[in-house]
Amino acid sequence: MSAQPGRRAEPLLPDEEAGVERRRAVLAEEERVRQIILQPRDLDERRILLVGGAGYIGCELTAQLLDARYQVRTVDLLIYDNGGAVTGFLRNPRYEFRRLDLVDADTLSSALEDVTDVVLLAGLVGDPITKAYPEASEAINVEGMRRLLDRLDGHRLNKVIFVSTCSNYGLIPDGSLADEEFELRPLSPYATAKVAIEDHLLEIKDKVDYRTVILRFATAFGLSPRMRFDLTVSEFTREMFLRRELLVFDAETWRPYCHVRDFGRLVRQVLQAPLELVDGEVFNAGDDVNNYTKQMIVDQLRRRLPDAPVMFQEHGSDPRNYRVSFAKVRERLLFESEMTVPDGIDELLTALEAGLFRDVDARRSFYGNYEIQYP
Repeated sequence: MSAQPGRRAEPLLPDEEAGVERRRAVLAEEERVRQIILQPRDLDERRILLVGGAGYIGCELTAQLLDARYQVRTVDLLIYDNGGAVTGFLRNPRYEFRRLDLVDADTLSSALEDVTDVVLLAGLVGDPITKAYPEASEAINVEGMRRLLDRLDGHRLNKVIFVSTCSNYGLIPDGSLADEEFELRPLSPYATAKVAIEDHLLEIKDKVDYRTVILRFATAFGLSPRMRFDLTVSEFTREMFLRRELLVFDAETWRPYCHVRDFGRLVRQVLQAPLELVDGEVFNAGDDVNNYTKQMIVDQLRRRLPDAPVMFQEHGSDPRNYRVSFAKVRERLLFESEMTVPDGIDELLTALEAGLFRDVDARRSFYGNYEIQYP
């Protein structure tokens, strides 16, 4: 903010001061990366390796990183036959795709050439798919991920971001908010595997030459090139839009939600953040404003689709119930979600009203984590 001639500059407001300080910190981090990471390796710019970058969140993150002028290399085995989701990126000279299996750490090592940072999104994602494929889940989500993390050492990387899940909190008492220090009570193979990898990262923290950050993601919603309709907000919205009878189990259970666009923004902020703010840290990834019960989501949808049939039933197969505190990510990284659950409902309804996603039932595996092609 510059002063006009002859006038005293107005004092910065607290939020403006925080913004100025943040920009200074980002510039200082850019200089650190240039001197410590890029110059010794004779690199001109950062290349981010996205392991599992062809998925629901990975595609949105790819778009944002490319817009921010990073180079992006995605490795993905396309176990959901989801290769079409990345075709829009292939013309971008800053983008590269390789079809590789994270379980094969030796092969994956070849993808680390000229890579400065790694984001680990890959794995069998979600409770139903890990229960349906327990052997593959163990091989990929636990054994494969451990080997990969060990193999990342020695490649002169900067930051390695591991995407975990708020499902780690499992079942917590009513009225409690789970912060990052809250006891982890995983109730599924998916969450159990994530906790195991978090523990492994703690074990190797002082033994590897890269810096780690753990992001416990809320449940995702929002539009993406690899759209998913097996997640609560998108599933409820599509079923009610089609006037199919929606059966909702345990309507008063809580979950945190976050738009894929905001996940992308947060990963970018972690990549840009000074090490002293993120090194070795765990962050709940989301925003307090998007803590919702299933009933609250149905209520939002009924405002838009009042005639949609909905039934409720207690004692479903998924007992998870957790509200999450996002104070740390807000205070440490100044992160707040730009998209709320109602925003996500509205954008999806707009897409459905325009006639998009008519092939969901015919391409079930592309639009949800139901079946895999593995190995």
